[in-house]
Amino acid sequence: MSDDALLDRYQRAAFEYFLHNRNPLNGLHADTSRPGSPVSIAVVGFALSAYPVAVERGWISREQAIAHCTMALHFFRDSNQDGSPEATGFKGFYFHFLDPGAGTRVWRCELSMIDTALLIAGALMASEYFSADNAAETELRAVVDLLYRRIDWRWAQDGKGTIMQGWKPECGFLHYGWEGYSEAIVLYVLAMGSPTHPISHACYHDWTYTYQWENIYGYDFLYAGPLFIHLFSHAWIDFRGIRDGFMREKQCDYFENSRRAVHVQRAYACINPGGHAGYGEDCWGFSACEGPTDEVREVDAEPRNLFGYAARGVPYGPDDGTLSPSAVLACMPFEPELARIAIRTMSSRYPEILTDDCFTSGFNADLRDAHGSAWVSPGLFGLDQGIIVMMLENHRSGLPWRLMRSCGWIVDGLRRSGFDGGWLDAAHGLGDT
Repeated sequence: MSDDALLDRYQRAAFEYFLHNRNPLNGLHADTSRPGSPVSIAVVGFALSAYPVAVERGWISREQAIAHCTMALHFFRDSNQDGSPEATGFKGFYFHFLDPGAGTRVWRCELSMIDTALLIAGALMASEYFSADNAAETELRAVVDLLYRRIDWRWAQDGKGTIMQGWKPECGFLHYGWEGYSEAIVLYVLAMGSPTHPISHACYHDWTYTYQWENIYGYDFLYAGPLFIHLFSHAWIDFRGIRDGFMREKQCDYFENSRRAVHVQRAYACINPGGHAGYGEDCWGFSACEGPTDEVREVDAEPRNLFGYAARGVPYGPDDGTLSPSAVLACMPFEPELARIAIRTMSSRYPEILTDDCFTSGFNADLRDAHGSAWVSPGLFGLDQGIIVMMLENHRSGLPWRLMRSCGWIVDGLRRSGFDGGWLDAAHGLGDT
């Protein structure tokens, strides 16, 4: 099968996740495909972004995509925002996990700033795509406008220098903020670009001040161990050739930084300090994913620590032999040849990581069943499928990046954060909303 045909096959299968794991009564999407899974607001954000891709690819009609997106957006518009333990959100933010039927908070989870940002990024992409002058698409855009404008990003700072990670009705803000390089760059850009409650430039500067620039295996890069950190914000924002103050000083940009992160990951897999099965230059991918738990105490007569769902990273760990194939596939925009070879190698060597062309969250070749198959995570995870849809489309056509380059609020957020250069300088007439 040709590379393009194979990517199309994987991308379409990933999109199908959102059709199969959607509540038709409220438009919300489940965190995983497992029975009883709650809704993840971040997964809904990826779904809202995936529908325009599916329309362009001919996998779904425009009318059906609009109906699905609008139903979910209406739910969030009309949801309970009083911040009580049984609510859906507060101050324009939403609780991380919701009951799939009632749409109310579950698991005593936090009001999540980053997951709200991923939801809103998806809503903005849908708003940019569905731009026709008709009643249905006009209504969709109006709801997105309302959702974005009512988020109180300043409140989320709690008077601190950076944005806090979460809030709970039982105890208020969590005791830690978004500090250090992370997937939160899209959160800060959205908070900077807000037309109603923007954070100050000092807040963005205070965040980048906590960055950690390192040289690992001969590569100078902005350190983050798990691969998803180098992926998530890139799903929506085209960082090629644009720089903030930090990156100007380092003569780099966030896209190039992610490319270097791929090489760091491969180098670590070749060194393989833990001696795990299968690692190598064509078998890598250390990210947030599900792995086996520590209920399995021994492998090959040696004790092992197994972490379940964890953000695995390099070179400082954690590392228990579990790899994330979806993270590798999502690296296609950064290093297409390396990602292509790796995903072909892994799927050929471990065919059990695929179910109906969808990649498992994680697999671990240290653990084998009676047939010699590697341990694989049961079920599918919406975040994995969402990042596959988005990053493969950015690689294949650039549609998500192109749409978001036309979003005035994203342009505002980038400029207010100190970004310039490249396409951002050429975005005349955009921003300043």
